[in-house]
Amino acid sequence: MNLLMHTCCAPCSVYCIDTLRKEGIEPVLYWYNPNIHPYTEYSARRDCLKEYAKSINVKAIFEEEYGLDEFCKNVIGDLKNRCANYCYRVRLEKTVKYAKEHGYDAFTTTLLVSPYQKHEVLKEVCENLSKEYEIEFVYRDFRVGFREGQKIARERGLYMQKYCGCVFSEEDRYSKKIEKDKEVCYGKEKRD
Repeated sequence: MNLLMHTCCAPCSVYCIDTLRKEGIEPVLYWYNPNIHPYTEYSARRDCLKEYAKSINVKAIFEEEYGLDEFCKNVIGDLKNRCANYCYRVRLEKTVKYAKEHGYDAFTTTLLVSPYQKHEVLKEVCENLSKEYEIEFVYRDFRVGFREGQKIARERGLYMQKYCGCVFSEEDRYSKKIEKDKEVCYGKEKRD
């Protein structure tokens, strides 16, 4: 099977690549992530994936499109639904189009490994793209190996990001941390 795998980062790819290789499938990685911001984060993830792909001898294709303006323009109207309404589709559709144009049999994505993604929405987007472009979607619920993949990534010294990728997911991360800090602080006050 000639499989193109949309890849969001090196750590998320670890378990996915290992699993597919055990099945006798040699994926080709496809980097297209105009959602990742700021640029320092984008380049850190991209460069880590380049090095990792080279180190495990897997072919990787990189679409170099840092898309802050376009991303923000397309999600600003509905930030709470940005993943489902724009982010997943734009990245996966670009992957599927590339796959079709370059003779791949199928596609998948490393986004399916993360327990932090909207898994069922991702699956539905991929299934719809599969029908629309008449190319097979190789579905695997890679989430079972998320922790294992992360452990291996840490052992290999791969760059480990702290948020999904976009500025809004980074804001969510800090908002949750602030709320947690408030709970700890207020909890201490109540005990005093």
